[in-house]
Amino acid sequence: MYPDLKLYVGGEWRKSSEDLPVINPATEDEIGRLPKASRRDLDDALAAAVEGFAIWRKTAPRERCNVIRRAAALMRERQEEIARAITLEHGKPLPQARLEVIRGAEFFEWDAGEAMRTYGRVIPSKHGESFTVHHQPVGVVAAFSPWNFPMSQPARKIGGALAAGCSIILKAAEETPAGAVHIVRAFEDAGLPKGVLNLVFGDPAEISGYLIPQEPVRLVAFTGSTAVGRHLTTMASEHMTPVLMELGGHAPVIVCEDTDVVKAAISGAVRKYRNAGQVCTSPTRFFVHDSVYEEFRDNFVRRAVETVVGNGMEDGVEMGPLANDRRIPALSALVEDARAKGAEILAGGERHGNKGYFFQPTVLADVPDTARVMQEEPFGPLAVINPVSSLDAAIEQANSVPYGLAGYAFSNRADYIARLAEEVQVGNLSINTLEASMPETPFGGVKSSGYGREGGSEGLDNYMAIKHVWHSSQIV
Repeated sequence: MYPDLKLYVGGEWRKSSEDLPVINPATEDEIGRLPKASRRDLDDALAAAVEGFAIWRKTAPRERCNVIRRAAALMRERQEEIARAITLEHGKPLPQARLEVIRGAEFFEWDAGEAMRTYGRVIPSKHGESFTVHHQPVGVVAAFSPWNFPMSQPARKIGGALAAGCSIILKAAEETPAGAVHIVRAFEDAGLPKGVLNLVFGDPAEISGYLIPQEPVRLVAFTGSTAVGRHLTTMASEHMTPVLMELGGHAPVIVCEDTDVVKAAISGAVRKYRNAGQVCTSPTRFFVHDSVYEEFRDNFVRRAVETVVGNGMEDGVEMGPLANDRRIPALSALVEDARAKGAEILAGGERHGNKGYFFQPTVLADVPDTARVMQEEPFGPLAVINPVSSLDAAIEQANSVPYGLAGYAFSNRADYIARLAEEVQVGNLSINTLEASMPETPFGGVKSSGYGREGGSEGLDNYMAIKHVWHSSQIV
């Protein structure tokens, strides 16, 4: 069920002299060996990407669309094989892994359609002159995807780059490489020209430090932590290389007094523990109106405690392990800090079991602003529930962190919804749903959550260079 892991450079699969273990986080067993790219591998990838770009940029948009669609269709056909590999390396329940494969295919299908719509425009001018605006592929893209969604995160970057006519070097996550390997296999089988898509693995700092300064690299696309995103942005700025950054979040959820409290609480708990909370848009800070606070809290805690934790390959499991061993002490430290500062632990708060990287679904209540978890994204199965006296107080709390990726609210009042849309400082606001984005909608953050957008009609903007052409019918 788990693929033989290799680098993909210039249309060829290759091993390397050095490799790294890939660990199943549910069992702590080694399931594969990951080749680590050498400097020569990276040089070869750069050269291949340059050659691939020369071919792909001149490929008709319709043909680019057809290749991407064929690859997406193959991923759908191979859904079970890909999903099982994702569950083995990441730990998420198999049904969630199956959905991730479909979501990744949907990203490709949307971007394939957008490949046909990279329109320019004609600007009215005086007789004898024309002003036209052209959208052209920016060039070679160096992309870096995280471990929390092994299939759909690489899909966003590969889909945008290929649809725009760019070539790409993807450095996928070492913990969860199989999703990217399966994507590359699908594109190879779909007939993508050699060099257009290249896949490498290895030390993130070494690879980014080498690729980003290279002259052929014309865009850096990154999803990950704010700290790393700032570092990569600084590095890219030294070479005037533009960046697309989808960084950390700390999503607020505002629960107003007019909503269906039980449904909101159950929905919140289910969504909080999806992917073990390892989602940049995961609902985390719940600000609940005083009048419905106890009812919401009690129903949320009840559903949290009922969450079935275990190996994602087993039937009925709702939450798998954390993706790596680093997350357990990080979450434990946040819980202990909150406890020491007066927070109440209503559920969980500790490691689950003795084998595998499992952590209990955790609920903290009445957490003071001084607790670290109120400012730091836990990136795990940890929810904070605090009462608020008014919508004003809830919005103030929602905006009190430096992040602004996703936000949520439950309300049926038109005046509340209008205020939320206007005043909550996020790139993605969802009301009466905890789904943050779809392939057809733009996704990205504000403040320290990054800039640029993936998805929607805006999704290819970062992968395109805008050129204005002024043509005069005579020399002036």
